[in-house]
Amino acid sequence: MDLSFEALQPLWHGAISLETTAEYVRPWRIPYAQRGLYPASLLPLAATQAGVRLAFYSDTRRIAGEIELKEDNQKLDLFIDGKLVETVDLAGKCAFAFEGLPAGEKLVELWVPQRGDFALRRFELEDGATVRRYEDKRPRWITYGSSITHCKSSSSPSRTWPGIVAQAQGWNHTNLGFGGQCHLDPQMARLIRDLPADYISICAGINIFSGPSLNARSFPAAVVGTALTIRDKHPQTPLLFISPIYSLPRETEPNSQGLILPNYREMVEEAVATLRAEGDANVHYLSGLKIAGEETAHLMPDNLHPDAEGAEVMGRNFVAHAVPLLTGQG
Repeated sequence: MDLSFEALQPLWHGAISLETTAEYVRPWRIPYAQRGLYPASLLPLAATQAGVRLAFYSDTRRIAGEIELKEDNQKLDLFIDGKLVETVDLAGKCAFAFEGLPAGEKLVELWVPQRGDFALRRFELEDGATVRRYEDKRPRWITYGSSITHCKSSSSPSRTWPGIVAQAQGWNHTNLGFGGQCHLDPQMARLIRDLPADYISICAGINIFSGPSLNARSFPAAVVGTALTIRDKHPQTPLLFISPIYSLPRETEPNSQGLILPNYREMVEEAVATLRAEGDANVHYLSGLKIAGEETAHLMPDNLHPDAEGAEVMGRNFVAHAVPLLTGQG
C-alpha cells in the first residue's frame, strides 16, 4: 500500500516545511516557499534533515520506500514504541525496507538522515495496514546552532546530541543546526519566534568567530536582538544561550577581528547579563565548555567537530548542565 505525499504530510515531525513535486517530497528546516529570503549559503544546509522523522501509529508489519540521495554515509533509524529497533545504511541504495515489524498498532518513527540531501520518492506499508496520525504532545524544544548542532558525524540520525537529549527528556525537538550557518540571522530569529516552543536553546559564536560575520560591536547586539525578536511571541519561554565549545587553536589564535574564542564566550555571557538586568528572568547563559570542554578535545578529530562519541558526551552534558537551566531546576 503506497501512501501519497499528501497523506504523508501530517506525519512529518521536526521539519519546518515540505518541498513536494510529482516525483518526491523533501523536508526543509526553513519555510521552503520563502527560501529566497534566506542567505543563499544556508539553503543547502536547510535542505538537510537533522532531527526530521516520520511518526505515526500503524499495524503494518512492513515499511519500505524509494529514496534519492546525494551523499554517502546516510542512514535511517527505525523506532517502535519509542525504542530503536534497526538502523539501515543507505550507502549505494535507492530504496529501503524494514520487515517483520511487531503485530498490532504501534508508534512507528522513522528518523531520516541528518546529513546530505535526502528526498522520499515512494513510501509503502503492508497492504490494508491502518495509519493514524501521531499528535506529539511532549514539550517542544527548539535548538539553533552550527554544524556542531547539525551533527553530521553522529553514528546515525537519532544519535545527534539534540536527538540524545530529546530522547532522554521526552521532548519533541526541532533541530535548527546548520553547518557553517549559525550567524544569528534575523530571519532565523523570526522563524524561532513563530514556532511553538516550551524550551529554546541557541549555540552562538563558533561560525561568527570563523566567518567572521560579526565583530566585537555587532555580535553582542545580535545576541540581544535575537532574544528580543524571540520574545515578541515567547515572552516567558525559557531561553538559553550557549557559548562555543572548546576548540583548538581558536582558544589562543585570534581571527581577523583580533578575537579569540574566550572573547566570544565573554560576549555571550555579557549580553545575557544585560538582558537579565533589563528584567528578562527566563533568559540564561551556559558556557560551551560545560558541554564540551578541553577534556573532550580527543573527540574532535579536526579540532572543531565532535565525532560520534563526542556527540554522545555532548548529549549527556547538555542533560546535566543545560536542561536544569531550561526547566528551572538549576
